[in-house]
Amino acid sequence: MKLIVGLGNPGAKYEKTRHNAGARAVRTFHTLHAEDFDGWKEKFQGSISEGRLGNEKIALLLPQTYMNESGRAVREAADFWKIAPGEIIVVSDDIDLPLGKLRVRTEGSTGGHKGLASVFEMMGTEHITRIRIGVGNEMLKKIPSEKFVLERFSGDEEGPLSESLQRTAEALDMILSDGAEAAMNRFN
Repeated sequence: MKLIVGLGNPGAKYEKTRHNAGARAVRTFHTLHAEDFDGWKEKFQGSISEGRLGNEKIALLLPQTYMNESGRAVREAADFWKIAPGEIIVVSDDIDLPLGKLRVRTEGSTGGHKGLASVFEMMGTEHITRIRIGVGNEMLKKIPSEKFVLERFSGDEEGPLSESLQRTAEALDMILSDGAEAAMNRFN
């Protein structure tokens, strides 16, 4: 069984912010595979949808804790289903990547991302596959990063963001079917 986690902050206030790119990407993946997953339900301090792709059982998780506490929801779900860290895929925003750029990794640091830091701390390892979605732009040079990630995307950015959310869904499909290395070769 695999657990796919889309990081973000809960509530309508944050839904369209840069920090919620990961959650939006997992919702996009859910929509593309709607016939394979059930509806969203509240469980494990998050929203969960369960399904199956091929022979693989998959749970999608959108933590409803705030970003800095995302690991609590991931730990609860992983403990319940007895999912090892190597079977978890985390999708998050990355301010250090330009808008629309993707980066797939299977290990490494948090890059300063507090949601990833929470997940790694609660799971006890950095060896967790992650997809980072670039949300950076020139405004990052003018305002603090803590404020930048809570900004909404401009109208001009929504098109490139939508494309990167679709590509993230494709990367998830590839990780599930061919492994993370194949996805790294194609999407990095």
